[in-house]
Amino acid sequence: MKTEKIRTDNANIQSSTLKLTLTAVYTAVAVVGSTFSVPVFGARCSPIQHLINIIAAVTLGPAWAVASAFCASVIRNLLSMGTLFAFPGSMFGAFCAGILYKHFKKLPAAYIGEVFGTAILGGLAAYPVAKYILNLEKAALLAYIFPFFISTAGGTIAAVVIMIALDKTGVLKKISI
Repeated sequence: MKTEKIRTDNANIQSSTLKLTLTAVYTAVAVVGSTFSVPVFGARCSPIQHLINIIAAVTLGPAWAVASAFCASVIRNLLSMGTLFAFPGSMFGAFCAGILYKHFKKLPAAYIGEVFGTAILGGLAAYPVAKYILNLEKAALLAYIFPFFISTAGGTIAAVVIMIALDKTGVLKKISI
């Protein structure tokens, strides 16, 4: 009985270590990938972040995907590679992608979650960031939905191509925890 508990504890530690390691790798790729960004209506759109959101959501689950998005947003802001819009622009998409994938176990669910979470929820959540934190007088409630959609659409299209390849080669099952 005691030996079985030790094995279970070791497996949990190994799983947590692997999740933490993959989260760090995904965060690093998102930060480096943010050097490629497109300015759209006052926001810096980073499609690589959305690609990483989907990969993290599918391989690690919603909590770890959000952690990766949050850490990437913090680092991007500290390095002046992003804006405060990186937080709602990435975290809502990562969460929705993770929740929908966890529920349906289908890749299209993760794609839909990423686009909806980023464009709609993140776009709406950007308004209070713009209005009250950045003190932008001309901030409008729906102003960030379109630029966030452009960013997430690019990243999601890239994710579709990569995730299909990972799934067909069996790599996706090997890296999913």
